[in-house]
Amino acid sequence: MKTQKKGGAVKWILITICVIFLAVFLILPLIYILSTAFRDGISSYIKAVTDEYAVKAALLTLKATFFAVVINTIFGLFASWCICKFTFRGKKVLSTFIDLPVTVSPIIAGLIYILTFGRQSFLYPILDDMGIQIIFAVPGIILATIFVTFPFISRELIPVLTAQGTDEEEAAALMGANAFTIFKNITFPHIKWALLYGIVLCAARAMGEFGAVSVLSGHLRGKTNTLPLYIELLYQGYDFTGAFASSSILMIFAIIVLILRVILEQRGKKERG
Repeated sequence: MKTQKKGGAVKWILITICVIFLAVFLILPLIYILSTAFRDGISSYIKAVTDEYAVKAALLTLKATFFAVVINTIFGLFASWCICKFTFRGKKVLSTFIDLPVTVSPIIAGLIYILTFGRQSFLYPILDDMGIQIIFAVPGIILATIFVTFPFISRELIPVLTAQGTDEEEAAALMGANAFTIFKNITFPHIKWALLYGIVLCAARAMGEFGAVSVLSGHLRGKTNTLPLYIELLYQGYDFTGAFASSSILMIFAIIVLILRVILEQRGKKERG
């Protein structure tokens, strides 16, 4: 009985700590964002979120997120399948490089791309002759977003593929099934929820990226400012209503992603259960 009472006390202490932590670091900031966004009235809020530059920033954010998700989904599938289903030299090196964006500061990533594609790079004259601009342009923002979200999908797939093993695929191959049929009927059903979960995480990270994009964007208002950069610009200009109104857009995006995450987790558990 004493052990149960102690266990119950510890449980409620931990729950209280979690609730206080979430209230201070999550709930209160969200309330403050909404209260500041609407403090000048609904009309001011609507004016702020429908501003030409706010709309362009939101669309650019969604565009960069879309390309990052698509490219990283393709790479994540290929890389995780390669690492988990084949044996080759350099597998550990490849796996380590996939994790590199997690350990590198986004600011450093932006500087790396400036060195790679900037005017001092040997690639610049070639790209310039082709009419391709990377630095201080949308392609640079997309590249930076892809870099910082690089590992999210592959790291969700690799544990699932490793746990699955190769027995089913090998048996199907011996029976004459081609690679596409094996992937469609055997591999994909095992990884579909992990893949969707990775896509959601990748999208969430891409929408909030600031550091690498800030270095590469040039902060060209209406052209290369994503929503996080636009919010910073408004905040530095003391337009707090506009800054927090735009922040609420990102918050809405985050809530949508969170809802999708919960749905995917529940459906995945039901299917596995």
